[in-house]
Amino acid sequence: MRRGMLKSSLRRQLAAITIGLLVGTILACWFINNTFLESYYEREKADVVQAAYQRLNEAAVSDRLGSEDFAQEMGRYAFASNINVEVIDVNSRIVYAAVFNNGEELSKRLLRYIIGYSVDSTFGEELSEGVPAPNTVFKYVDRRTATEYIEMYGQLDNHNWFIVSTTMESIQESVRIANRFLAYVGVAAAFAGGVLMWLMSKRVTDPVLQLAEISERMTRLDFEAKYQGAEKNEIGLLGTNINQLSESLESTISELKTANNELQKDIEKKEQIDQMRREFLANVSHELKTPIALIQGYAEGLREGISDDAESRDFYCEVIMDEAGKMNTMVQKLLTLNQLEFGNEKVSMERFDIVAMIRNYLLSAEILTRQNGIEVKMDQVGPIYVWGDEFKAEEVFMNYFTNAVHYCQGEKLVHVRVEQTGNKARVSVFNTGDPVPEESLVHLWEKFYKVDKARTREYGGSGIGLSIVKAIMESMHQEYGVQNYSNGVMFWFTLEIA
Repeated sequence: MRRGMLKSSLRRQLAAITIGLLVGTILACWFINNTFLESYYEREKADVVQAAYQRLNEAAVSDRLGSEDFAQEMGRYAFASNINVEVIDVNSRIVYAAVFNNGEELSKRLLRYIIGYSVDSTFGEELSEGVPAPNTVFKYVDRRTATEYIEMYGQLDNHNWFIVSTTMESIQESVRIANRFLAYVGVAAAFAGGVLMWLMSKRVTDPVLQLAEISERMTRLDFEAKYQGAEKNEIGLLGTNINQLSESLESTISELKTANNELQKDIEKKEQIDQMRREFLANVSHELKTPIALIQGYAEGLREGISDDAESRDFYCEVIMDEAGKMNTMVQKLLTLNQLEFGNEKVSMERFDIVAMIRNYLLSAEILTRQNGIEVKMDQVGPIYVWGDEFKAEEVFMNYFTNAVHYCQGEKLVHVRVEQTGNKARVSVFNTGDPVPEESLVHLWEKFYKVDKARTREYGGSGIGLSIVKAIMESMHQEYGVQNYSNGVMFWFTLEIA
């Protein structure tokens, strides 16, 4: 695909992703600020008020409320935490105070709490009327100024009364300012990030486009182009693999052309063999036709009593016996020829990895499946060692696999499985397509039997492949079979685990 044909370039996608991530992050921060910052701030203020009470109570127990050291220490804490603190005795005299604004109002509010004057609400829950419980943190709202405070009042362990208060008036404005700042930063960051990603992505997209151009030339069987990049990342690794693939394809195509020439010679030789076979069958038919005709004629003459004398009957019988002997001799010669062509070869039992053997064969058959538009799937399993004749086992698998490829229809899927069940390894080859007719299942292993003669003739099948499977598996004393499914057929065989 050329650059002008790209509907969505990688540079645009990277820039869009960067902008999207930045905008999403800013929006998430804005939402968190807007939703949770105020309540978080309130809880932090409540902790500060509670901590101030603890300091006051410890000083009251140790009789340090009136000391200069405590006044400085508590003053620094109150100033840093933006809190107002006041402690009075039972006679309403101020024992300690750290007040930075509205000190008179703070004293009045403490007296109102002590005498039971109601306030608007407490921290964490709303109260329509009443006074908050002493020594608890609550929220106070000044109805006149609409100012919110986080406060705590009560008695210290030395019976002095105290109040700790901090204002909440700035938090809402702080949230609004923070959100506006995030919006400005987000817009600037999204724009800058998109521009930077657009510029920097060129370093990624240019090598990718170069690789795309090389792969396009490879589709036209042009293997001269090589990737020249020196990157030490995944793109550099991909470029190196593309170069190796180009060299491998060039070498493979050269080998294929050589094999094609050899195949042409094999085809011519096959045609010669077919011609010899036809001549052989014609000769056998001719040789058998004459003795069969003689035997039939003389047998009918004996039955009809053409001649009653013993000498003639003996002559008839001698002719029949002579022709039968000739036929028997011919049959024996045919059996001998059959043994020479498909004779009882010795089975070499050895230990081998059946998974590796199948994977190697599938690699070699990849061109066949690709030409037929078939997807080959094999489950990932480790090595499985078995006992058997490796070359004969490969021939069995080859017959199953080629049949699966030639009869594969529908989803165009061939699924190979190697499963270990007990002391047996079961190899199965499934292909999608039409199931085998039930009446044909028992005949599949017979010589020259063809379920679909037209389709078998179309791909050049002889009808003896499954007969070879039967002979091999029986020679190794192992099981084999076929099973129909609604969407296809599965052939299988087993070998003993080593």
